Amino acid sequence: MKKTAHLLCCLVVAGSAITANGQQKKTNGISYWLTSPEKKMALQQQSNALPFTATDKGIATITIEDTKKFQTIDGFGFTLTGGSATLIHQLPEAQQQALLKELFLAKNNGIGISYLRLSIGASDLSASVFTYDDMPDGETDPTLQHFNLNEEKKDLIPVLQKIVALNPAIKILGSPWTPPAWMKTNNSFIGGSLKPEYYRAYAQYFVKYVKEMKAVGINIDAITIQNEPLHPKNNPSMLMLAPEQAVFIKDHLGPAFKKAGVKTKIILYDHNCDKPEYPMSILNDTAAYPFIDGTAFHLYGGTIDALSTVHEQFPAKHLYFTEQWSDGKGSFANELKNNTSKLIIGATRNWSRNVLQWNLAADAQWNPHTDKGGCSQCLGGITIDGSAISRNSSYYVIGHAAKFVPAGSVRIGSNIAGKLDNVAFKTPAGKTVLIVVNTDDAPQQFQIRVKHKLATTSLNGGEVATYVW
Repeated sequence: MKKTAHLLCCLVVAGSAITANGQQKKTNGISYWLTSPEKKMALQQQSNALPFTATDKGIATITIEDTKKFQTIDGFGFTLTGGSATLIHQLPEAQQQALLKELFLAKNNGIGISYLRLSIGASDLSASVFTYDDMPDGETDPTLQHFNLNEEKKDLIPVLQKIVALNPAIKILGSPWTPPAWMKTNNSFIGGSLKPEYYRAYAQYFVKYVKEMKAVGINIDAITIQNEPLHPKNNPSMLMLAPEQAVFIKDHLGPAFKKAGVKTKIILYDHNCDKPEYPMSILNDTAAYPFIDGTAFHLYGGTIDALSTVHEQFPAKHLYFTEQWSDGKGSFANELKNNTSKLIIGATRNWSRNVLQWNLAADAQWNPHTDKGGCSQCLGGITIDGSAISRNSSYYVIGHAAKFVPAGSVRIGSNIAGKLDNVAFKTPAGKTVLIVVNTDDAPQQFQIRVKHKLATTSLNGGEVATYVW
């Protein structure tokens, strides 16, 4: 069921439209934005606000229950990999600043990214592998005399400083792919485990990272201990089993943060939904438990309801969704539908306080990435090809949430009606936001019920919509 309103494109703010002459026109009812699977519309506000009526048409109905409150939202965004930062930093200054405003501010045509993940040292989407304390073969540095952020001062830190200037409240999570090789059992960036004799030094490595980033104006809100600790074949990577992570936190990192006055949150696991027993075993450790803020998940294995499994056992601890890629060889339609359904909707309906896609930017050949293990077809939220910038599926997946659901919003009740996957939020400003994806191939007409009022709308197969009132 096509809508004539699909043809209108305008600059937007929630609950209003900007006319051609720049005058703001107030609308009554529900304002909404659409992205279509064929990308004819891309996060585009529709001209016709949906009016509320008292008439129940007896069709599929999404009922909003704002008295049912769940978790507070910390934000939506991406991993700003080293490669992403390099590509952005290479743009001419004016173009770079315009892009950052589009990415990190919600007004006008911006998508309002409010949460970033960084790699502590290189990730597999860096051009080369490094840590902040690399030593020649055979040498060690247990007192971290050689620790430095010099590699990050080339691109990452300058870009981050511009982002923080635009959005000082942005939340930033740091995750290491590997410690320095000299701390590991195999003296390699790939695989191996952390030697017990270097647990103390590695805890201080995190302390130094947080403090030195703060010194250049970057506040690290949280860290995970190890990216994908059960995947030691990436480049870089490290194997860290749950008992090792528990000992590291309770005997070293937790006490080190406390002694140094570091308030950065400690988050467990940072890997797939197929092993919720990993974080739960650590949360069951009474000595580790007080130092832990929560658990982070990816979705390359298992099902998203693993987050609820952890929540049910440990309701006082938070849940985070920190990584899912978009496939450079996949279709826009499938990536849009699946990642909106599984991540924006699925993760938040299972208690996640954030949703992050992997990664923010790549070039047209899905570079840069490391050799021998780095992801060779990870599609960025944006593609930067010289000075040309294109926007990909995850840009719109994240945009449909980040633009309208700021940090401090609270998830509220809504039912799943047939194949209309959805999630609802109440913003700090009192707006209600409903995100819906039609996972069916056929068009679907439905109602949105708010107390005794109803509004009728429809979505074509694979379309994503954000409704605001």
